[in-house]
Amino acid sequence: MTRTRRINPLADCPYTATNAALGGKWKLIIVYWLGESPRHFAGLREHMFGISQKVLTQQLRELVADGIVARRATGKAPAKVEYSLTAHGETVMPLLASVRTWGRAHLEREVRTGTFDDPCCAAARADEVVTARFQIGDTHRPPRN
Repeated sequence: MTRTRRINPLADCPYTATNAALGGKWKLIIVYWLGESPRHFAGLREHMFGISQKVLTQQLRELVADGIVARRATGKAPAKVEYSLTAHGETVMPLLASVRTWGRAHLEREVRTGTFDDPCCAAARADEVVTARFQIGDTHRPPRN
């Protein structure tokens, strides 16, 4: 099935083109995990805490339609599909590295200025040791034992 690309309302603007292709809560995280290795739907979802099956399906469809992600049926029963980055999708990886660097600096700034009210940040300001299941900024589930 061929999907048509979504329409960018400001086709000549690189910022809106980027936002149309990569905007939203989950797309950069999906691209990050697919940049690590190709994954089946369930394997991808397992790394993304809080995403529903419906939302992951929609986000993957949009990424496929935009040529960032490739969808390939593996032919194994039951009908499994593997997702991976396309060559065009690989070009997003340097952007992801920059976004991650900025995000870390932003989190550190919020901790320093006290504008990020999170139990882990509050403990860090008080120089307490915190044992947390998830670290600030984690968007994936911890590995299963």
